[in-house]
Order: sequence, then C-alpha cells, then structure tokens
Amino acid sequence: MVAADLHVHTTRSDGSLTLDALPAAAADAGVEAVAVTDHDRLQPALDGPVTTRDGVTVVHGIELRVDAGEQRLDLLGYGVEPTDALRAECARIQRDRRERGRAIIGCVEDRLDRSLPVEPRAGLGRPHIARAVAEVSEYSVQGVFDDLIGDDCPCYVPRAVPDFERGRELLADACGLVGLAHPFRYRDTDAALARCGDLDAVERWYPYDHPVDTDRLDASIERHDLLPTGGSDAHDDRLGVAGLDGAAWARVREAIARD
Repeated sequence: MVAADLHVHTTRSDGSLTLDALPAAAADAGVEAVAVTDHDRLQPALDGPVTTRDGVTVVHGIELRVDAGEQRLDLLGYGVEPTDALRAECARIQRDRRERGRAIIGCVEDRLDRSLPVEPRAGLGRPHIARAVAEVSEYSVQGVFDDLIGDDCPCYVPRAVPDFERGRELLADACGLVGLAHPFRYRDTDAALARCGDLDAVERWYPYDHPVDTDRLDASIERHDLLPTGGSDAHDDRLGVAGLDGAAWARVREAIARD
C-alpha cells in the first residue's frame, strides 16, 4: 500500500491539481504524505520543508532538469528551504521557459497555420502547448509530441538548464535529500545510475509504461548507499499510483527532517 507519493506536479508547473485540492486528492488515494515537485519552480505557499495541510503531510520539493553531458537528467530535491541561489536559478529558468515557449508556439502556429489558445508564461511546459494544439487540431496530445514538439521534432526548442554539478549543488544546499528521478526513462540508464554516486537517493518506485530491470536498480541502491524514493509523477489528481510504503517513507521522512 502506498503511504507516500513523492512525485506530484501542480498548477505551479504543468499539473492540473491545485495546491488547495491536494489534500482531498491524497485522501481519496489513501495517501498520507505527498511531495510537491514542480518543474524548476518552488512553491511559495509552502512555508516549510515539511508541513501539514488538512491532515496530509506535504513535502516541499522540486524537480530540476540538469545537463549531465551525455544526456539530460531530472533531479528531485526534497525538504526545500529555499536559498537565494536556488531562487535566482529558478527565476532564470522560468525566463528561459517563457522565451522557449514563445518560440515553440510560434513554430507550431506557423506550421499548422492556426492560433493556439496558450501564451508564453512562467511555468509553461510542452504539455501545456500539446494540450493547446489538441484543442484546435486533429492531433492527440501524444501526437503533438510525436510529430511536432518532441525531441528532434521540427518545433522542438531546447531549454537552457544548469549542468549536473551546478544543479546538484543548488539542491544540496537547499534540500534535505537529493535524488535521481525515474532512471529508466533516460536513453542511457547506466550512465544515469552512475551519477547516483553523487546523490542521496533514487526513484525506486515509478509507474513506467514498460518493463524495467529492478535488480539493476537495487544493485545501484546498494552500491551507492542510496535511499529509495518513489512516486506517481502525477500531473492530474490521481495520486498513489506509485510510491513508498510506510517503512520506506519513515526512512525518507527522517532524512529530510530539519532541526
């Protein structure tokens, strides 16, 4: 049974769940703890690294995209106490997101010869654009990624992200725990797992849409003495699809606790 879902997105980035609606969604899923891990963005309404909202434990987290050279990775920071440096980097990334979004929207509008019901803004991600395209065309959301805005597609525009070391340092200074997200979603899983030697944790439980070699992941957890984390990567209100049981959550909770 999932006690803690430590990978949830809200309307602060590309999720559809508001922070106010989070406790009810957690209760519906029978989940006692949730980590809000919006993309490259802090949650100002959370006034501590771990708080309680309507009986649900809420961890202030963040998901930060970094460039590891051979590929880009997503790092999860848990128990955020924002530093000036992390705030500044998030602000820079959001400016870049806005301009990147403007470029993608313009490219898609030119290619389809129609206007999209979406505007460049902080927090804008490709899922927002894909949903907007689906509203005014025959494309499905996945089809938009497959044909227009996915990596290597004609309207793809890369983001300017911090390198691995810079991102790791920013999170280590601000968070109680820093881990690698969804290791089997990367082109080179072995290279991604090798980076865990510099991290505290790795996402062990995740709802992949394909079989994964959990023995290889467990070997990395043992080799690097990592805490296993997990979550549903929810972008809607369906929480608890994956996550930690009570014992695993207790270990993570202790690691991110602040004096």
